[in-house]
Order: sequence, then structure tokens, then C-alpha cells
Amino acid sequence: MKLSIITVVYNNQQTITDAITSVLGQTYKNIEYIVIDGNSTDGTLDRIAPFRGEIQHFVSEKDEGIYDAMNKGLSLATGDVIGILNSDDIYADHEVLARVMSAFEFDQHLDLVYGDLVYVKPDNLTNVVRYWQSAPYYDRFFSDGHVPPHPSLFVKRKVYQEAGLFNTTMHLAADYELMLRVFKKYDFKSKYIASVFVKMRLGGSTNKNWKNIIKGNKEILKAWKINNLSVPILLMPYRIIKRLAQFKK
Repeated sequence: MKLSIITVVYNNQQTITDAITSVLGQTYKNIEYIVIDGNSTDGTLDRIAPFRGEIQHFVSEKDEGIYDAMNKGLSLATGDVIGILNSDDIYADHEVLARVMSAFEFDQHLDLVYGDLVYVKPDNLTNVVRYWQSAPYYDRFFSDGHVPPHPSLFVKRKVYQEAGLFNTTMHLAADYELMLRVFKKYDFKSKYIASVFVKMRLGGSTNKNWKNIIKGNKEILKAWKINNLSVPILLMPYRIIKRLAQFKK
């Protein structure tokens, strides 16, 4: 099976090399690698240049934000399975993609695979400060405050074809809205693997400041409403509890 991996980047010369080498260093080799750059003006393009021969699709042009860039990548992807690795992130080890694809190959009816994620210090990728442990999907999964860590999610291409792409009217929680839509409104078969797939550097835009945290939470509530789903009364308290628990690992 072919796996498409998408990395989107804009002015991130500090970490883009780590993300690229993380993908290219995987033991699973049937990979179509797609890099979407938002017309960077720092040294990002220079950092990407040495790897151009190993990147199957490379686009560098102005976009309307990260989710627009992800949609561009999805439109180019031809793999049976698609994953998205942010330019700040790396895979936890060289076998991550092999474990993911083994699950898909073992169960041909599987549509979604996801795992765990750890947050690390920006300048020390071995210093874990937060552990995002997920769980197998069940009916009240999202209502109870769970959500799969998006960078750990791998999806058959047919899922995007049937359920649609990222909602670009959202600027901070389009990944949440997409997952809510895919898991709650469609009968796709999923599998949770209790293993750390991704290391994410602290400092993402969603949690950058209180303004973004509040805006992101408003978009999460909007995600339920635009999908004609009743917002659970205890959604936000449960989300806070789940987040605080991540620091106890």
C-alpha cells in the first residue's frame, strides 16, 4: 500500500529539516512525500532544497492559512493512506509508519488509525512535558472530551473523498471539526494503537496565548453546531480535565 505524507510549512527554517528527515528516515519506504510551502521568505526554502529529489510533490505559493495548505496537499495525494506531519513535529521513532501500515494491511476494512502524541521542549526533543494518550473510539468519545491527536491520525484517501476536506472558515480548530465530522457522522472503521507516534514541539498557534485558546474553544463549539450535533453540556469541563491529566504522566 502506498502512504502519502503531507507537511505544510511557512517561515519555519528552524525545524523543517527535522520534520523532513523524520519522514525520509522511516523504515516504511512506499511513501509519497508532499511538502506545501506558503511562499516562505526566511531560509525555509534553502533548508528544503537538498531534499527536493526525495519529495514527490513540492509547492511553494501563497495560501490562505495552514488548513488551505493541507487541502492543497490532500488534492495532490495519491496514496491509499494519508498522514499529515506538521513542520514543527517529528515521528517518535523510525518504525512509526511501518506500524501504521501494518495495521491497514492486516485489516483491509480499516479506514482510520491513530495513536498517541507527546509534547516536547522546542530545543530538547527528549524532554517530554506532556503526554497526550488517546483511547479506542466509542460513541461518547468526543462528548467525554477525547479527540485523537491529529498528527497521529492516518486516514484512507476514500475518507476524504466521502467526508470532505478541512473547513477553511476555521483558523484554529479545523482539524477538530474534520475529525468530529469523520468519526461522528460516518461509519468508518477505526483502530487506536497505544503507541507514541509523534513528538510535537510546544508553542503551536492554538495554545500560543489566551486569545487563541478562547478562539479555538469557540471554534470547537461551532464544529458541533455546523455538523448538526448537540453540544454536550460538560464538553468543555471534560476537555479541561483530559488536558490536565496529560501533565500527570
